[in-house]
Amino acid sequence: MSIQLFIPKFHVDECLDGIKECLEKGWTGLGFKTLEIEKDWCNYTHFNHAHFINSATSGLHLALEVYKRENNWQHDDEVITTSLTFISTNHAILYAGLTPVFADINNTLCLDPSSVLSCITEKTKALIFVGIGGNMGQYEDIRKICSQKGIIFILDAAHMAGSKHMDKQIGTDADVSVFSFQAVKNLPTADAGMICFKSKEHDEYVRKLTWLGINKDTYARTVSQGSYKWMYDVEELGYKYHGNSIMAAIAIVQLKYLDQENSYRRSISTHYRERLQDLDWLEFINITNINETSNHLFQIRCQDRDALMTYLNNNDVFPGVHYRDNKLYKMYSSFKGDCPNSLKASSEIISLPVHQNLSLNDVEAVCILLNNYKQK
Repeated sequence: MSIQLFIPKFHVDECLDGIKECLEKGWTGLGFKTLEIEKDWCNYTHFNHAHFINSATSGLHLALEVYKRENNWQHDDEVITTSLTFISTNHAILYAGLTPVFADINNTLCLDPSSVLSCITEKTKALIFVGIGGNMGQYEDIRKICSQKGIIFILDAAHMAGSKHMDKQIGTDADVSVFSFQAVKNLPTADAGMICFKSKEHDEYVRKLTWLGINKDTYARTVSQGSYKWMYDVEELGYKYHGNSIMAAIAIVQLKYLDQENSYRRSISTHYRERLQDLDWLEFINITNINETSNHLFQIRCQDRDALMTYLNNNDVFPGVHYRDNKLYKMYSSFKGDCPNSLKASSEIISLPVHQNLSLNDVEAVCILLNNYKQK
């Protein structure tokens, strides 16, 4: 049997019960379940505000759009970002009509503070920090730089559901944090996400933008008393980015198991580290001072990555690469930013299988292959 990079685990019967409730009530859109997951997420994370949306990609776009409209940012205003990320991070900057500037990474695969400082200009308005694999990197240092320079700090926490520092979900001190509940994430649905603003005003504003700019959502109008329920106003040019109750029903169940399942991911990571620590051709990614990582990815680096990938594939193990340096893509090649560390990492990193459906025998099988690789 092959060993795959990602196979999500769903608590099927509980999820089906939640979906059945939506179908029986005849309410599958934005409504009672989306409100419930928002409350549950705030209770779990200690965010003051959380809005359930259709994807983290939408959330990143919304985060930038809210601040752009509020502060009248211009199209040539800049957002510092990383080139070692999934393209949705940087597409969101372009969606908002802003300009990405690429800062380099360090050995955590997250942004390097010294590179960030070198990228700041009078046009710098925001920074997106990507917690790749759930890693915190030098989050605190970069957040402080943003605070001192008056730069909006956006956390792309797509990989960070359950990543905790000092027993608190990472991101509560960011201006806004965006989480992914996409199909293979640690808290999987089919596709969904959460956007968590620090301020109440921004949370209220983003709720209008996710429902086409309408100032009363359908569910609020339905449960309200009296007639004239159609008498809403359209106050902004908004989007169709809100979440729905089917996805929320799944997320409510999956959240209950998040800490337990992240703990299992960390046990897989520990096994990899113990069994592979003597391989001098392999390098682990530095995990910074964080008391609980989501461990969405377990990444290694090696000089002959493509040959190793072929070897593992030939032995029915299918790892991944997270990610290809975005500046290698034609549409991002001309944007500012010299990122040699990112480019090098992009040619060396491999994400090994780490998910709930792996047995420790599966993990050991991968370790045996890696230990035998140079003797093949």
